[in-house]
Amino acid sequence: MELRELRYFLAVAQELNITKAAEYLYISQPSLSKQMQNLEKEVGKPLFVRSNRRITLTETGMLLKKRAEEILSLYEKTEADLSAPPDDIAGEVLIGGGESWAVRTVARAACAMQRQYPAVRFQFYSGDADAVIEKLEKGLIDFGIVVDLPDLKKYNSMRLPDADRWGVLMRRDSPLAQNDTVTAEELRALPLLCSMQSMQKNSQLIEWLGGSSRGLRIVGQYNLLYNATLLVQSGMGYAICLDNLVNTTGESPLCFKPLDPPLYTHLDIVWKKHTAFSKPAQLFLDFLQRAIAEQTDTAEAKAGCRSEAKK
Repeated sequence: MELRELRYFLAVAQELNITKAAEYLYISQPSLSKQMQNLEKEVGKPLFVRSNRRITLTETGMLLKKRAEEILSLYEKTEADLSAPPDDIAGEVLIGGGESWAVRTVARAACAMQRQYPAVRFQFYSGDADAVIEKLEKGLIDFGIVVDLPDLKKYNSMRLPDADRWGVLMRRDSPLAQNDTVTAEELRALPLLCSMQSMQKNSQLIEWLGGSSRGLRIVGQYNLLYNATLLVQSGMGYAICLDNLVNTTGESPLCFKPLDPPLYTHLDIVWKKHTAFSKPAQLFLDFLQRAIAEQTDTAEAKAGCRSEAKK
């Protein structure tokens, strides 16, 4: 199976039409059809369900599409890293992570590096921890930003300075909007929208609830928070989430109430051990270490000032 065949297959999989895919690839329709027939023979299973006007992917075709995208992405990343001029800092840094206020430290480091090295580009991929780790393991991203990963021994890692507080996103006209906090007992009386990761066994939230989600009325689950905010606004339920991810100030119809007792979570930026970094990725680690050190020093200085003021 050659890279050219995979590129041809992806064009067909995206267009779902041989004629349009052939036009996009600047090859003849009969030639592309023959290429796809040969690929199906090589795979040993049908990749397409063909009709007069349109084709669709079989289950095998959908799997090959996902794998082909990953293979070509990794190939292009490797090609770019190897072809970069030896004395220039240019190329891409690929970072994957979930939604968190703590990511601002990573953003500061990326901005500082990009100002100094404008030929470096950053690609940010948003996803939950499982999706991020899968991409990291396959070499499709350089760094992953994950929430309280249980087994950090497999990776090199740095902890980001900020901690995120868990709470409940709700409408301002909700009865609980008058409260300062929300307890576990109050949660059990609510229709809840929860992130998929937060409901996994042994997660921080499950431990905070006493080790089990039993008794919760979960009406929906979400991967990233934006769609959940729309469900909250529509009145479906209350979203359990991290603070500072949704604007709840001014005219916003939503408000955020932290959990009581408080529940905080931490983020780590992780990368594979013994990985061969590109120059931009290796340099980004230096910028990130400086950003973390500066933020930590600032926080300690502020804490020292508050301590002196109390005396």
